Formats: sequence, C-alpha cells, structure tokens
Amino acid sequence: MFGLKSDCVLDIPEDYYTLADYESATARWCPGCGDHGILTAVQRLCSEKQLPPEKTVFVSGIGCSSRLPHYMKTYGFHGLHGRALPVANGIKFRRPDLHVFVATGDGDCCSIGTAHWIHAIRYNMNITVLLLDNEIYGLTKGQASPTSNKGTVSNTSPRGSQLPPINPIQTTLGVSNVSFVAQTVDWNPAHLYATIEAGYNHPGLSFIRVLQRCPVFQKDLFQTTMSSPDAITLLTHKNGIQVDPAITKIYKNVVEHDPSDINQARTLAGNHDREVIGLLYQNKNAERYDDYGAHNLGISPEDKMRAIHKELDKFAV
Repeated sequence: MFGLKSDCVLDIPEDYYTLADYESATARWCPGCGDHGILTAVQRLCSEKQLPPEKTVFVSGIGCSSRLPHYMKTYGFHGLHGRALPVANGIKFRRPDLHVFVATGDGDCCSIGTAHWIHAIRYNMNITVLLLDNEIYGLTKGQASPTSNKGTVSNTSPRGSQLPPINPIQTTLGVSNVSFVAQTVDWNPAHLYATIEAGYNHPGLSFIRVLQRCPVFQKDLFQTTMSSPDAITLLTHKNGIQVDPAITKIYKNVVEHDPSDINQARTLAGNHDREVIGLLYQNKNAERYDDYGAHNLGISPEDKMRAIHKELDKFAV
C-alpha cells in the first residue's frame, strides 16, 4: 500500500515487554530513597531480558526494601520478617522454570533471617538476592541494625551502638559453597544495573549487596562515599562486572581483581578504609541444590504417585 517491500517490514515479536509491563503501584518510598533507583534497575533488567511477568517472582520479608514486590507487575510474595530466602528456595525447587528474585534488607537478612541467609548461600539455588543495605531499620523508624557502624545513634542506641557491625560481604564469602558475591551502590545507575545483570546471568545464587541511601534516618551515612571518589575502590577484570569504560574514570582507586580468587576477595571485603564495588567472587561450578530436585532426576509423575501410594499403603488397615 505504501510502496514498501515485504522484506523491509520488521518482524516484531507478538509478546514484547516494555518497562510499563513491569510497573505496578506507585512506589511509596521516601523522596531520595535509594530503593527507587534499584526498582528502576530491576524493571529495566526484566525488560532487557524479556522475562515474562507470569514467569517472574519477587520474594521479600519485612522492611522498606521488602515493599519492592508491590511495585513489580509480576508474581510476588511479601512474607514474614527474615523468611524471604526459604520461600524463594521453595519456589525455585518446585518451579525451576520461574525467574526468582529476593529483595531483603540489612535487618531482614542479617538479623532475624541470618540462619536462612547462611543456608541459602550453601544451597546455591538459581536465584538472585538483592540485599538493600541502608544500615538502619527504616520501616520501624530508625533503630540500629546489625550492619550499623559502631557509634550509630538511633532509637535503640541513643548513646551510640556499642558493637562493631556485621560485614555481609565478608560473612557470605565465609560460607561453604558460595558462588557469587558482588557489591554496588544505588547512586551509580550504570554499575548498579550491570551488577544486577551479572547476578541474574549467574548459574546459582547471586548475592548482591547494594549500599542504599536512607534520606530520613541515615541521611549523612554515604555523603562522603558519594562526594569523594577516593572513598570507593572499583574492581575490574575481564570476568568481572562489565561497565562503560567512562565509569572507571570516576574512581581514582581501580583494582584489577580476578573474581575466581576467593582469598583475595576476602581481603578486599575486609578493607575498612574504602567501600569496594564490583564482583568479588564467582564460581560457576559450585554445587546447586536445585539440581537434585525430582524434576532433574528423571522421575515421572506416575513414578511419584506410585511412591506416594506405596507409603500411604503402610498405614492402611
């Protein structure tokens, strides 16, 4: 009709997902909260990877960060405090076809959820875990968290917290069968997205700690880190987080780090002089517990039913 040749017509997929396909309710985080940028990065990832919303699940516990599933137009599970990881493991174990993400906070993961955190790392099931760490309990209005720096003044520590904080990266790197550990910041969108993308592409559990601003209860926490490039060490490597070379020009401290070297990763994670961003460790060959589910053992539905009936018959009169 318009004089166009048939071979000039674009072959557009019938189902193409845009950012709008992953946008749900308007986010109710405070203005300036780092969670807004993290949500945008996650929605972009889903669109770039063309993840079907009906095949994507976001799981969370309790906290400001745990509201993220409400703002994703995918399946979501907003559960109990600290219990996001076992729920996510259960979903992935029974439904390996789903893309499973976890949004958790420093209180949700590193306090009440610590036992689940450790075992989830060891199980190494194919899920992407985002630890949104603002080093404070925000939803309950400003109590010191396990990652709060010593001396943090809060509702529960009016004279300053007395204990040194947990280092989530160091802790995770010390767990048996760990396979992917990275750290990024919410105020560098390019590095944030590239890190989440690398975690999603990893065949196993990817643990990503995001240093996240809280403009209400920790408004000064990352001011120095944001304003001074000297306060951050950027890790680079051909097998690390791949970002635009211009990003490396922002930071004066750039270290070539092989992410297969777990001992060096632990050393870098223990550096208290600067925050480290990049891929600290990756092992694509670590054992995965979801590889041993019934769906991967070749057990047919008929065999499963026979096994169930055999067990039930033991109780028959």
